[in-house]
Amino acid sequence: MRPELILWDWNGTLLDDVELCVDALNRLLARYGYPQRYDRDQYRAIFGFPVQDYYARAGFDFTRDSFDDLAVSFMEDYIPASESCPLTDGAREALDAFAAAGLHQVILSASPVTTLEHQVAARGVTPYFDRLLGLGDIYAKSKVELGLRYLQESGFDPARAVMIGDSTHDFEVAQALGVGCVLQSAGHQPPEVLLATGAPVVPGLREAVPLILA
Repeated sequence: MRPELILWDWNGTLLDDVELCVDALNRLLARYGYPQRYDRDQYRAIFGFPVQDYYARAGFDFTRDSFDDLAVSFMEDYIPASESCPLTDGAREALDAFAAAGLHQVILSASPVTTLEHQVAARGVTPYFDRLLGLGDIYAKSKVELGLRYLQESGFDPARAVMIGDSTHDFEVAQALGVGCVLQSAGHQPPEVLLATGAPVVPGLREAVPLILA
């Protein structure tokens, strides 16, 4: 059955910010005096949610530097630098295809909602979306509550909704919401990690479209 609603993740799914996040992580490590640095593959191997756990895997010592301080410092670097991040390869084509098919589209993101609204508007894609759902702070806990509230308010049948993301957290969110899930492996986590969820995994958004609209 063709879905009626696409729930999009933003960072790493529609916004190509992986390289920026690698660079911003390395700058954060340098700023706080840690010697280790990560390349793209190493970053993707340790990234995940909760963000605090990912920071611990990156080697930050919370007895020395509080997670709150690190998160604030990261975002102070990331937000202005993200102005130069493009949409991911195939993102606009996927948005067009789902719009042409009459599907509703919503972004469900762990980003602060003000950051999300600005980033979406700056790329000229706001009109594609019924709603932009982001969190109220910078600590990126979970999108489940936001998604559940939206489904209840909008009246969409979860069985006719699909989450498109790039992380195991997006799969967990989809499971909690009772919606379908397709993961694309060009974002923040590698295919072998995503495949372990059992969800369909595609190389990019171009491959997600025929899978969902079939």
